[in-house]
Amino acid sequence: MVTSQAPHKEIEDDPGAEVRLEMAMLASQGEEGVEASGLEVERDETSYSYRTLEQLAEREPEDELYFLLGADMAAGLASWKEPARVLELAKLGVVPRPGVGLGAVSSALERLGAADRAEIIDMPLCGASSTTVRQRTREGKPLRHLVPDPVIRVISDRGLYR
Repeated sequence: MVTSQAPHKEIEDDPGAEVRLEMAMLASQGEEGVEASGLEVERDETSYSYRTLEQLAEREPEDELYFLLGADMAAGLASWKEPARVLELAKLGVVPRPGVGLGAVSSALERLGAADRAEIIDMPLCGASSTTVRQRTREGKPLRHLVPDPVIRVISDRGLYR
């Protein structure tokens, strides 16, 4: 899901939501069970997860929604707009992130009364992030193995994040 306008931070050197959506679509091509969504881009407003989940629930009311997010974001869920609504609409899949202990996630969810609404996704730690991609691009370092080749070409051809 590509955000139109992030509520918590301004995206450094942002090429715009449409370009980010294009890169997400390129990254998901050929990946079974994965697709990029422009739902938030189409709204062209500040992107709040609870609103996106409400839209998804309205479109497919019989589907059970799962919201995947990094441990860093899950630990700060209480500061989001309408965190109780997010937890009402979807179960969380929490991905471990470097520098964030899972105890912080458990504490945050317990404070929200939602310890039973989340599952830790057992997978190796991944240090890749959009911040890392932008920083490595600025420094002229390779992006290989961080993003798919078609995305590297878009970044290079358009001079993004320089």
